[in-house]
Amino acid sequence: MGEIQRPGALYKQVAAAIRDAIASGEFAPGVPLPSEAQLIERYQVSRPTVRNAIAALRSEGLIEVIHGKGSFVRGAPTPVLTIPRAVTRDAEGRFTTGHDAWEPAEEPSVYRTKTTATTGPLLALDEGEALFGVDRLLTDPTTGTRALYRTLIPFATAEGTALAEHPDTEPARIYALLTEAGHTLSWTETTRARMPLPDERITLQLPDATPVIHTTRTTLGRDDRPLILEELTTSGDRAQLAYRITADSPHLAQPTG
Repeated sequence: MGEIQRPGALYKQVAAAIRDAIASGEFAPGVPLPSEAQLIERYQVSRPTVRNAIAALRSEGLIEVIHGKGSFVRGAPTPVLTIPRAVTRDAEGRFTTGHDAWEPAEEPSVYRTKTTATTGPLLALDEGEALFGVDRLLTDPTTGTRALYRTLIPFATAEGTALAEHPDTEPARIYALLTEAGHTLSWTETTRARMPLPDERITLQLPDATPVIHTTRTTLGRDDRPLILEELTTSGDRAQLAYRITADSPHLAQPTG
């Protein structure tokens, strides 16, 4: 390919040309890019221009720089971990969730907080209502994948239960305590992908330009009253979520006459 002749900043022209080569398959996933010297020769530009182009593609997640080895085309990875999002209960009343086998990477952080404009509606509470917060950093023992797990418990939910003294109770055990308090539980959950906050990227040990999966689960009790809120945040390129979906059985109409 000859000298770049597209309009716009020169490094953006080079980045666009490399992006086209990746899209066409000329630069395949997992294959190292040509060296800086080769790219300089290919596009007839300076070394800073090539470096700025690579930096731009790296920020887009198309390029991964491995120190000492060079720049590689980043493929679409197959997640190494599937996280089941089902909640199950055995004959003895014990609940299990899809992350029970995960190991704590550090001690849980327990604190008092308040509902926000985001969490308040999910808990059917006004903004500024008192909550217990529990933050956990978990690690999957098989793959090493990390996850941030937050539990938010309204004071009204904790009152009269062991949660008032021990808000850091494991989520599965919280479900059992709420059931013992007379609630028939159900759950709603939303899932979305977003880019991580800087502290999330560091804590989860994410490569550049890697999104996270963020789930928000609300546990509902009697009269569909929200009881607690849980948030899971993990790597979008290492993990995928699995949901079991069933059809509701319609009530059959009784024959008349």
